[in-house]
Formats: sequence, C-alpha cells, structure tokens
Amino acid sequence: MPETPAWRITYAEIAALAQVKRPVPTTWARRHPDFPAPVAHEGGRPLFDARAVVHWLASTGRGNTDPRRLRAELALHTLAAWRTPALSASVLLGALTSLVCLHQQLDASVADGRPWHTLLERAADLDPDDRFLLSELRSLPDPDRTGPALAHLADELIDAAYNPAEAFDWILQARHRLGSHDPAADGPTPAVVRALASLSGVDTLDEGAVIAVPHARSGDLPAALHDRAAEDSGHVYLAADPDPARVRLVRRRMLVRGVYEFRLDVVEGEELTVEEDEWGSPDLLVCALPYEAAETRDAKAVLDQVAALTDYLDTGATAVVLGPADVLTGPLARHGDADRLRRSFLKPGLLKAAISLPDGAYAYRPGYRTAVWILARVPEEQRTGLVLLADYSARPLTEPVLDALAEDIAIWRASGWTSDRRHEPRHAAIVHGTDLDGSPGAAFTPQHRTSASRHLRTVVERPAVIADLERRLGELHERSRAGALRLHARAELRPENQPVRRTSVGRLLRARRLRRRPGHRFAPEHLTPEGHYTVLTPKEILGTARIGGRRIDRGILLTAYEHAQFTEPGDLVVTAHPQFGVYVDVEGVSLVAAPARILRVHPDADPPVRPRVLAALLRAAAGEHTRTSGAVRASRRIEDLVIPDLSSAEADLYEAVLAEIESRAALLREQTAALDDLTRVMAAGMTDGTLTIQPLPHTDAH
Repeated sequence: MPETPAWRITYAEIAALAQVKRPVPTTWARRHPDFPAPVAHEGGRPLFDARAVVHWLASTGRGNTDPRRLRAELALHTLAAWRTPALSASVLLGALTSLVCLHQQLDASVADGRPWHTLLERAADLDPDDRFLLSELRSLPDPDRTGPALAHLADELIDAAYNPAEAFDWILQARHRLGSHDPAADGPTPAVVRALASLSGVDTLDEGAVIAVPHARSGDLPAALHDRAAEDSGHVYLAADPDPARVRLVRRRMLVRGVYEFRLDVVEGEELTVEEDEWGSPDLLVCALPYEAAETRDAKAVLDQVAALTDYLDTGATAVVLGPADVLTGPLARHGDADRLRRSFLKPGLLKAAISLPDGAYAYRPGYRTAVWILARVPEEQRTGLVLLADYSARPLTEPVLDALAEDIAIWRASGWTSDRRHEPRHAAIVHGTDLDGSPGAAFTPQHRTSASRHLRTVVERPAVIADLERRLGELHERSRAGALRLHARAELRPENQPVRRTSVGRLLRARRLRRRPGHRFAPEHLTPEGHYTVLTPKEILGTARIGGRRIDRGILLTAYEHAQFTEPGDLVVTAHPQFGVYVDVEGVSLVAAPARILRVHPDADPPVRPRVLAALLRAAAGEHTRTSGAVRASRRIEDLVIPDLSSAEADLYEAVLAEIESRAALLREQTAALDDLTRVMAAGMTDGTLTIQPLPHTDAH
C-alpha cells in the first residue's frame, strides 16, 4: 500500500476523537509522561501524530470511543488522503462500498495479494448483469495501484467493525470528509430515520412480510428497517429511486446486510414494482417525501403523492409518511382542494396518527419543518374513527423524546387504534376523525380534546389543586403578617476611629481560613431532573436555572465519577464564567460542575469566617470588577478580590441579619412558586376548556 501523509491533529481533534471535553487531552498530556509528544507546531498550536494518539488511547483505555472505532478512524483518514482530482469522491465512495459488498458476498478477504484483474473477474462472476458493483470497480483510475490499496482499506474497516454492514455504514457516515454530500443532502437525519423505523412497527410484522420504501435515496430507511426487524425475519424489501447511482448503492447496502437477491427488488424511478403473483402488496410502506422549497410547494400535489402511496396498501397494511408539516398538519384554506383532499383520508379511517416534528429533521434543510402521518387500511368493522394527534414541534429531536413518541405509537397500534385507559399519550390527544372533518381548514394538531379526556385524574383534580394553592397562599400571607420574620438590621455609620481591616480570598486561602476544592466535569447526558444527587452548575449559581433541576443517578456517579466529592453544609460554590456568581450550599451533599468550584470555610479558623457574610462581601467586591464588553475574563480573579476582614462579633451580627434576609427571601420564593403554580393550573384548564370562572356572590358577571 503506498505511503500516505501523516495525520496530524490538534488537542481539539483529539477530544473529538476520544469523545471527551476539550480540556481533557491537555490534562492527559500534563499528567501522563507516555502521552505522545507533539510532532510539530502550527500557529502556536501543537500538532500530534494521530496514529500515535490512537495507539495511546487504545492501549490505555482512556476516552469514551470504542477501540474498534479508533481503528476505523485511522482507516477512514487514509481513505480521505487517497482522494485526488483524478479520483473523485463519488468514484472513491462507490468503489470502496463495492469492495465491502464483494467481501461480504464472497465471505473472504478482497486484499489477498492477487492481481486486480483477478478480483474484477470474481466480481463479474458475482454480478454478471452489472446491477450493483461491477461498474464501480471498473471506474477506478490507475486500477493496478489504487485498487489493491482500497481493497486493503476495505478489509481493514471490516476487521475493525463487527460485520461488513457496519463498515459500510461507517463509510457513508464519513462521506462528508471526501467532499461527497449528494447522498445525504435531501435525506432525514439518522435520529429521524431511526424514529421512523420505530414508528413503523416493523418488529411486529410476520415472517416474510413485504416492506416497501419509495424514494430510498442512499438507503438509510431500508437499512434502519432491516436493523429494527427481528433477526432472520425473512422480509422482502422493495425500493425505488430516480437516481441510478443511488439504486446501485441501495442494492449493495441491503446485500451486505444479508438480504438475498431473491428478497430484494430496487428499481430506478419513482414508482415501486409491485407484482401480485411474485411479491404481493406491501405489508409496510415507509417513505420520506422528496423535499420541495416552500415557494414552489403545492399542498394538493403533496397530498396527491400520499394518496398515490396508499394505493399500494391492502387490508391490514400500514404506511408511515414523512412530509412537510404545513401540508400534513398545518392549517389549510377552508374548503380548498387541499383541505378536501386531506379530510378525505379521515372518512375511510385511513389516517391513524398525525405527528408534528420540530425543525432539524433534515440536516441540510434547517428551516424545513416536517410531520409524520401513519396510515393503516383496516376492515370496516374494525374502524374506530379515532386519530392520534401529537405535537412535538417545540420538543428537541433527542433520542429520549423520539423514544417516548415511538412508545406512544406502539401502544396506540397494539390497542387496535383505540385509546387505552392505562396509558395517556405524551404531547398528544386522541380525537374523533369526525371532529376534524367537521372543522374545514383546521390544523391537525392536539387542540381538540375527547370527551373521555375530561375525566382524566389531572383534569378532575384541578379545582382541588387550585383550592389547596389558595389556602397555601393564605397561610404564607398570615406568616408574613404575624411578624415571625421581621428584619432588624440596626445599621449605622461606622466611627472614623474604627477603620475596617481588609484581606483577600488569596490571603484567606494561604492562612488556611478557607480551603479550595475543584468542580468536576460531568457529561451532559448524565444530568437529568430525576437523579439522586443535586449537581450545581454555573447556571444554578448565577440564578438562571433552578436549584435541583440537574441531578445525577447514584449508579452513574459511583461508576463514572468515583473521585467526585460532595459539598459540606456551609460551602460556598463560586464561578467566574460566564460571570461572577456565588451560592451558599446550606445543606451540603451536592456536586459541583466545573468551571464552578468550592470555597470551604475552615471550622477552626481564627478569626472565623461566616459563609453568608463571605458570600455577600464577595458579590459586592466582584461587582466593582465586572467583565468589560469584549473582554475574555473579568479584571480580577476570585483570589484577588479584596474584602473587609470583620471581627468575630461584627461578623456574627452581620450573619444574623443575612439569615433573617434569607428567611424572608425564602418566604417570598414560596409565595412566588405558589402563584406560578396557580397561574399554570388555571391556564391549563382554561386552555383545554375544562375550567370556568364563576362570578363572586352579589356581583354582576358582566
């Protein structure tokens, strides 16, 4: 194999390769003498030999990347180095995926030392009609040199992966490195593709079912459906795409997954080949409609495409269609052609679910908002007339959100497209199709409520919850009036003959009156609202997030962060980024996320340091040295902040006043929280039409 240029990477690229935070590689280089030394410097940045870094990561087990993936990254970089003006990205991509497919079909290495023409002969025997790989291998320039090199890379990728199918997917995921964006330009993101496979119910199909995918593009949907299906299910896969190169790519992608040719039919064009005597009608059809700009998009034309897809469905078959939200779920012109056509899907009970998705379903079309329709043709006696409407347009496209949606649809399907009293859909409502049909032009979003939803526990209990909140507010008001929380600051001017001494945080640290403890770096996915221990990040310290909103599970803490330390009662949690903030953790047993850190008061300090007093003085001192516009950091470090060094007696008095202020602030926070809850509960009831306001006695409602 010819020599390729050394792969030199920066600290930031090492962090991305190892799937860790940016400062971690710098810490590795400082703490571990065996970490590879820089091989060069560019613009002041050290550059490292990627092969040495990958070897170090694999041998030490550091980072969060699978060693197999590290080996693949090296192979994929070598692939990028081979791209030249003579060897375009499309030719390179086609040849390498063909070699992976050939490896799988032959169940043998393709880099066995034989001449390149011998490999072409074996490929011709396997693909005599040139339907999926022969042309791609013949199109290589300088084949006697590049052919064996690419064959070596194909074998290396397959060895790093669990199977040829995974190696094939790795190559497609890395196509942007080769400058090839066409296969992914108009396709949904991987998360949405997996969600469509989950919504389809492909894992519930009988053995030998027929699955159809129009507009297959690069084969993401057929591959996801195959991966989701039960092992050895023996499904038949039908697909179509207008681009002949994509048709060949889809064939290769399904063949490497072990789909035999007699169970695979991928045709060129927009229409599927459905032969009643050979395949039968599809049991499942999944389609992402081609993107069309809003300026030229015609709502009726889009719905005509959906109607054409339902023509493939026989009784018992299901279709999952991804398309523009403004057509599938948005409001339409009343009684217009598009409105009448959309409502026509309701009368025969075809439409079972309409789901609005947020922006971001198409990576290359960030402003394109999409929606999903689930259609099923069921016998007339089994039609329920119900439609599930879900609105996820304001939810992030994360795996947990999409998993929750898939679970709702799975329960909806398993219950026979009828409501299950044991499960209430999230961000969704089940309505009668007649309600939608009787509201021409109305959006297909969960703004309607079924009569059964009025009897849900959360709805029935709203008046009682409101009454409890009113009583709670009354109790808090009485506590305030009773004078249990009166402030007695007794502040006066300091005599001139009693000047205050001053110190700094740095001096308090050197005198051991304070101790400093670092924060810890937590992976964002490990912080959830339902964990066991509170995690304090800079947002909580600055007051932009609620204390307790981020928590971590006990099991994750003990396995992934065994060196993390809890706060103790009275610890000060401080941060200087993005601005100065300090929080007194009165109860302790919290965890602190970097860049925040802990200042711990020494219990035997002389003179003693009071946590509330120190926090108040630090806020005042930091306010005089705030960050100026455009500056990277504040003009003073926390250690350089100068504060009064109060005597023990004066600090105790100040601490008592601050404690009274804190108690009154806590009472006000309770009142504010109760008022917020009251506003929220009443707004929810008024919005869904389950609450009304009665006039007070002896008053005129008007």
